Amino acid sequence: MAEGGGVKITNKVVAYITRADHLLVFTHPEAPEAGIQVPAGSLEPGESPAEGALREAIEETGLTALTLLAPLGETDFDIRPFGREEVHHRYFFHLECTAPTPAIWQHRDPWPSDGGPQPLFEFYWASMPHSVPLLIGGFGDLLPVLYQRLQLKESA
Repeated sequence: MAEGGGVKITNKVVAYITRADHLLVFTHPEAPEAGIQVPAGSLEPGESPAEGALREAIEETGLTALTLLAPLGETDFDIRPFGREEVHHRYFFHLECTAPTPAIWQHRDPWPSDGGPQPLFEFYWASMPHSVPLLIGGFGDLLPVLYQRLQLKESA
């Protein structure tokens, strides 16, 4: 976390987890206003962005058969319009799920960053690129980089 001109800068990680031509996304059944997301979270002190991406992916999904493949880039997302004097500096990573999973499953994050109740997430695999839903809050910003890496075409 750093200060930038009076605005708090918080380092975050975002994990695009793929299996073949599918992207793992999730909803919050108990808070539908949270939209559709991908695993993400804050870096812990002393943790590298790559370590944080893998840790957050495991914590949020409950999956352990994950391989970190590559960094995809960085963005800044201004959350001041949402009532907090903060900008999220986000590190995006491509991870691969290497084990079978159900088509849809639910999991509670055992260590929510805000210290509140454990949020319930419902995960599912979206076919890339055409069936990936609109991701909330800038989480989809580097999907074109992922699609290029996977040699997927966005337009039909």
